[in-house]
Amino acid sequence: MAYVSMGEAHRRITDFLGRFSDSIASQDGAALRSLLAVSSNSSLLLSLADALNIFQDWARLVKQADRNSQQLGEILVPHLRCIQSFRIGRFVEAYVAFEKSANAFLQEFRNWETAWAVEAVYMVAHEIRVLAELADKELSSMGKNPEKLQGAGSFLMKVFGSLAGKGPKRVGALYVTCQLFKVYFKLGTVHLCRSVIRSIETAKIFDFEEFPSSDKATYMYYTGRLEVYNENFVAADQKLTYALMHCNSRYEANLRMILKYLIPVKLSIGILPKMTLLEKYNLIEYTNVVKALKSGDLRLLRRALQEHEDQFLRTGVYLVLEKLELQVYQRLVKKIHMIQKQKDPSKAHQIKLDLIVKALKWLQVDMDVDEVECIMAILIYKNLMKGYFAHKSKVVVLSKQDPFPKLKGKPVSS
Repeated sequence: MAYVSMGEAHRRITDFLGRFSDSIASQDGAALRSLLAVSSNSSLLLSLADALNIFQDWARLVKQADRNSQQLGEILVPHLRCIQSFRIGRFVEAYVAFEKSANAFLQEFRNWETAWAVEAVYMVAHEIRVLAELADKELSSMGKNPEKLQGAGSFLMKVFGSLAGKGPKRVGALYVTCQLFKVYFKLGTVHLCRSVIRSIETAKIFDFEEFPSSDKATYMYYTGRLEVYNENFVAADQKLTYALMHCNSRYEANLRMILKYLIPVKLSIGILPKMTLLEKYNLIEYTNVVKALKSGDLRLLRRALQEHEDQFLRTGVYLVLEKLELQVYQRLVKKIHMIQKQKDPSKAHQIKLDLIVKALKWLQVDMDVDEVECIMAILIYKNLMKGYFAHKSKVVVLSKQDPFPKLKGKPVSS
């Protein structure tokens, strides 16, 4: 920290207080938003934090600036404490102070009739989540219970309640909903998303098309992920595709994040991505999965799942990808059928189970005839293959018309 004189510290603090007061008086939401961005490490807030550490009696300056409005002081005093604590890495203290300031700010926001401060509310919602995550890391490192993110979730529900009215403020409800989703996904309490989703999708006061495009894309991303967890792949496809189509193309990291979930969903409904897409967004973990589906190589699929197991488990798509085995079996039998068709077209629809056993053995997958018969029965039952068994001769007899139905954008039947 560069040397700061007492006079310069005084000037920086009074300048910040003036900016804060003026932004409210002039109803400048964008200006107020920047003054609330504690975690942004902006030069203004960094220099202010240094000044607060030099000028110890800064609370007196707030009182002097707060002669006309006591509520302003209730926002500013804890807010400045938060900035001070954040600068020196005391994140638990920073969170506690910010939560106090945010509650006072929310009380004021409820009293303002117009929606001029919605941008500032966005920042409050974002900051309380970020500060809570940092505070919980600090608590965990000290062996204490990480509880602040849960508290942030409770506060965000209050913010959502203040926006869920018939007035112009309701336009901010979707952004806060997305912040709540981030909290619930982080805490592993995704079931709590349901009540908020019901409010957004069934309440007559909300028109989804009224919300900003970026908020709609984020909302569809998180609700799409929820559909993946619930194995509703058609709904997941629709929502994640919406998120992808409406995501700003400049934000490649966001596009990649959406594709991490959309690709497994597409694979589940029989749609394979191009290798150029995987390369462009550095999603090489899916390369061998796609190759296995194309070639019917069960060994390759299992190797890909094993190699990237931690990654797939973290994103919650491992079980989705594991269920692709049936499609790989289908492709393998289809390849055997095509080879037989070339050798002896009259008997192409009759495949001996021993032949499938040998093909699997060549792929270093050991299965006996009974196990293969069971797999074939499942393929027929799930409409991945049309045919029947000649049980005595251990032969699967394929339908002569469309023996391997395509999924056509629908998941494998359960």
